[in-house]
Amino acid sequence: MSSFADDTRMSKKISTQEDCVLLQQDLENVIVWSEENNMQLHEDKFELICYRTPSAKILAETLPFMAEAANYTTPNGTTIDRSPLVRDLGVNMSEDLSWTPHINIMVDKARQISSWVLGVFRDRSKPVMLQLYKSLIRSRVEYCCPLLNPTKIADIQLIESIQRQFTRRIRGFKDTNYWDRLKELNLCSLQRRREHYMIIHVWKILQGICPNDIGMVFRNNPRLGIKIVLPSLSKKASALAMSYYDSSFSVRAGMLWNLLPREVNTLSDLNTFKISLGTFMDNIPDTPPTPGYTAKNSNSMIDWVKVPIGLRRDPQRIRRSPPESIEKNVLAEKVRRFHSPRRKITS
Repeated sequence: MSSFADDTRMSKKISTQEDCVLLQQDLENVIVWSEENNMQLHEDKFELICYRTPSAKILAETLPFMAEAANYTTPNGTTIDRSPLVRDLGVNMSEDLSWTPHINIMVDKARQISSWVLGVFRDRSKPVMLQLYKSLIRSRVEYCCPLLNPTKIADIQLIESIQRQFTRRIRGFKDTNYWDRLKELNLCSLQRRREHYMIIHVWKILQGICPNDIGMVFRNNPRLGIKIVLPSLSKKASALAMSYYDSSFSVRAGMLWNLLPREVNTLSDLNTFKISLGTFMDNIPDTPPTPGYTAKNSNSMIDWVKVPIGLRRDPQRIRRSPPESIEKNVLAEKVRRFHSPRRKITS
């Protein structure tokens, strides 16, 4: 059980019928405890969500007794309705563990704000439009973004469309290529900003500012600096489990952190770390997935920097790929120079 402000959550892994009975008993005990302490829970606002894999969902819909076993009631006899989508602290949680429903809702609200801004303010100059965008619109699509950082190209494009469509309304940028527009406006793609926030959140976990409730393991290497030990996954895991694994925060954030050189990942001051991180990210191209544009990869820093820093000297674990263009060789040279230690020459 966990609580935040006036929201209380109860969760339990359900494997057998006995687990359902135990969860029902916990629910009744919490309601009795609240009444004994003069606290009233709004039973009409109770919601039930069951996180299931697609195969488990089909099984539950096929077997008739499964639906009855998963019903929970309050002491007064009210059955708690099951919902496929539950809003928790501003984030819409889906029973199929997908962020697509939340992204659709989030993008719709951002479009409403964007339409309101364009209808109220007539000035289309660059300073005014950027100020309105950063203060009123961009924050709508970046709330809790380290948690829901999507990996599906369709979801990435949908979120990116908010910034792409709004910046197109700026005077003088209507016919400008979106990737070039980002450079001229000195903006990062929303995808790159999400990865930026993920790395900063890992830094806060490392420094003890945020709780390490996901159990991240840090390892200090004298040559490479502080690296993250990625959680293991069985080789016999299903394709669905591997998909959840690859898109989880523990893995994605860990891989992003392991890209940082020693000069960056060992900094203990937040402002200095942000400046060094920005300098490192400036050397990596930012070409987000956009309809009608041909991109070389998903634009994640993990795809641009092919060889993680901590794996350079281990030939068995390096992901090798043949050079595709002169631009990729130039990028690799920039990253290599940034990572290489600066030595003083003394006479």
